[in-house]
Order: sequence, then C-alpha cells, then structure tokens
Amino acid sequence: MKASPDHSTTETVFTARGLSKVYAVGEMEVRALHDVDLDVYAHVEPGGFTKISTLGVEEQRVNVIVDILSPREAWLDLGDAFQIDARIEVLTVDDALVVPSGALFRKEGAWHTYVVRDGRAELRPVDVLRRSGGLAAIAKGLEPGDQVIVYPSDSVAPSVRVKPR
Repeated sequence: MKASPDHSTTETVFTARGLSKVYAVGEMEVRALHDVDLDVYAHVEPGGFTKISTLGVEEQRVNVIVDILSPREAWLDLGDAFQIDARIEVLTVDDALVVPSGALFRKEGAWHTYVVRDGRAELRPVDVLRRSGGLAAIAKGLEPGDQVIVYPSDSVAPSVRVKPR
C-alpha cells in the first residue's frame, strides 16, 4: 500500500500472490526442547546463544523455525518481522485428571497430595504425568471428583479434620 501525502487515500503498489508457505522463527530454551517433538513441524537451528531472562537468569536458547499450521487465510497478511503468539503443544490427554500444582508436594521422593474424605485429610501418593504452570495432570492416585487440599499448611496431616473454604 502506498499512502497519499495527506494520508486520505491509499493505492496498492504490491500484492503477494501464490504464497503457499510461511514460517515463523522463534526462540526456545534448550532445556524445554526435550519435551517437544519438533520433527513434524519445526527445525532447530544448530547454533545456540545465551540470553538473560527478565528475572536475570542466564538461559541457553536456540532459534526454532516452525511451520504455521493455521489456514492460509489466517496468515496471509503476515509480513517480515511481525510478532505472533504461538503455542507449542507438548502433550494431549483426553479426559485428563488435572489438579492445581499447589496441591502436590514431595514426600520420601514421591509426589503426594491430601484428599478430603469424610471431612478428614487423607494422604495419597500420585503419579504426575506432567506439570505446566499452575496445573498438573495426574496419571494415577486420584479419581474424578476427589477434592484436593491446595497449599496444605503444616497442621494438615493424615486423619486431621479439615473443612473446605
């Protein structure tokens, strides 16, 4: 598009036609790569670099070139150096049992949670499938409908009476 000097009208001076593929280049932490199957839709650049995070932590990063899987109409207006929001799906589980990460804690080298049963705390070992942000997918140890205690205090112990807030 070319704007007139007073910006009241525009004239098309170039139209890109026939684009069949657009790629996005983004940075990823090296330690996150083991969780992602990039073979299908991405290429990891061989050279890495160090970057300081907003929290002041030194991170090893690599550039990842990703195919955009959205329909062509969704990306047709993208151009060089545009910023996009991307999501990399690392796990899909149908009917996953998900609990707040704050309900989990380590005890004797294994994950546990407290479940409320008949008004009392019950200690349960759980197998954690994956933790991400504030949520965790549970593979074993809980049933749908179990009420877990999030951020249990030191006063919570097996058989101690508890009441929901």
